Amino acid sequence: MNHDILSMNLVAIEKLMVDLNQPTYRAKQIFEWLHKKNVTSFAEMSNLSKSLREALEKICNISSMNMINRRKSKNDDTIKYLFSLNDGSTIESVLMRYSHGYSVCVSTQVGCKMGCTFCASGEDFVRNLTAGEICAQIYAINRENVKTQASKDHFRISNIVLMGCGEPLDNFASVIQSIVQISHPNGLNIGQRHFTLSTCGLVPQILELAKMKMQITLAVSLHAPNDEIRQKFMPIAKRYKLNDLISACHKYVRLTNRRITFEYALAKGVNDSPAQAKELVVLLKGMNCHVNLIPINKARGEFTPTSRKDAQAFVDNLQESGIQTTVRRSLGGDVDAACGQLRARHNKGGFKFEKS
Repeated sequence: MNHDILSMNLVAIEKLMVDLNQPTYRAKQIFEWLHKKNVTSFAEMSNLSKSLREALEKICNISSMNMINRRKSKNDDTIKYLFSLNDGSTIESVLMRYSHGYSVCVSTQVGCKMGCTFCASGEDFVRNLTAGEICAQIYAINRENVKTQASKDHFRISNIVLMGCGEPLDNFASVIQSIVQISHPNGLNIGQRHFTLSTCGLVPQILELAKMKMQITLAVSLHAPNDEIRQKFMPIAKRYKLNDLISACHKYVRLTNRRITFEYALAKGVNDSPAQAKELVVLLKGMNCHVNLIPINKARGEFTPTSRKDAQAFVDNLQESGIQTTVRRSLGGDVDAACGQLRARHNKGGFKFEKS
């Protein structure tokens, strides 16, 4: 059996050590090599015996990322990565620099099933990523930047955003396991409050996540104040009505005591009127939430971004009604940083490799 050891938790690795007639403390050493030191081979695990390393080599693999494109924005410090997997599939990850530190946005699936009309990653679906493949994106970026920026400043990833290609809650088990691995004290030890998980609104999974009482930030792609408009953006809105979604969000807040973020992409003449802002206020009334307004992604060309004036009027309407609202800072526009854009161009043969 070939184990994806980067997907295994500490208890599972301890069991593997028992099966190999090894002391269980070896599991902690292996876990730290994988998740804290981010090694890519068993040969690098120098405090393990040669025989154990050889045994692990025979029965385990370490999920790794082969970087086939790296594009750095000329406008900011955003870096977009295109990685290939062992089966030849491609996924994207993004490194973003903020005043509070570095954030990494990772993919959770190869492609996506959800088909949101403004998202390039919804053009096809291949498979779910393993927990190890989700972790490996972060570790590959961490290795590269610790090495290249060590002489400039102290590099440390402080936030993880599960908002790249794919719907995280459609790959529930692997996503939860990756959060556990990355936040583990013997790993990168990034606290759960520094994770943001974005979903298009899978109601049963939101309710399941609520019961787990994890301390992550849940970001729900809303994009409309009613079902009629939302269905223009998101096919999933035909399966889960807004009343059911908002009810699940209320329950999530109640069980986790965590504020929810609602993502709202403003599209000119579609969802950006003062009347729709007031409708949104009524929908979210009484919930501990925050609205994040974003310029709509023109990757699929079906909508036009709202004008700056109308966007500000929308913000004012929400804030005057007591809804905390911000406009998302746009990063990496010149390097196809929006979900799925770089992968789509690669799959169509649309770019040449760029080092920076």
